[in-house]
Amino acid sequence: MKIILFALMILATLTSCSGNSNETSKKKEQNVMDSNPNVFNKGDIVPNDLVCMVNNEYMGKKQFEVEFEGKTYYGCCQMCKERIPKDESVRVAIDPFSKKHVDKAAALIAITGNNGEVSYFENKATFTNYIKQF
Repeated sequence: MKIILFALMILATLTSCSGNSNETSKKKEQNVMDSNPNVFNKGDIVPNDLVCMVNNEYMGKKQFEVEFEGKTYYGCCQMCKERIPKDESVRVAIDPFSKKHVDKAAALIAITGNNGEVSYFENKATFTNYIKQF
């Protein structure tokens, strides 16, 4: 009987500790997310190096650098690294406000879709005017 009681006490202690550490772990994760400078939302301007310029998506972490003709582009995988120098269409975009072609390496990039999709702007003015529409 003493052994069963002892086992139940240990089990109760372990359960309460894991419950507390689980809660503590969740709080730590939330604090990390709250303080993570790489967490952006729709409408935010994002650093170029956090965007896959082939998929046109905000990735939330640093992407592979691809140098081409003295400019730096970013891709998320080996296929992107190979495609950027070979395919001009992945290096340029249309500014959604001015409708002008922009080089992705020099563009201001912002999240404009609900799933991390990005748009490329020739400057802050065209970005600001575009955002005002919504």
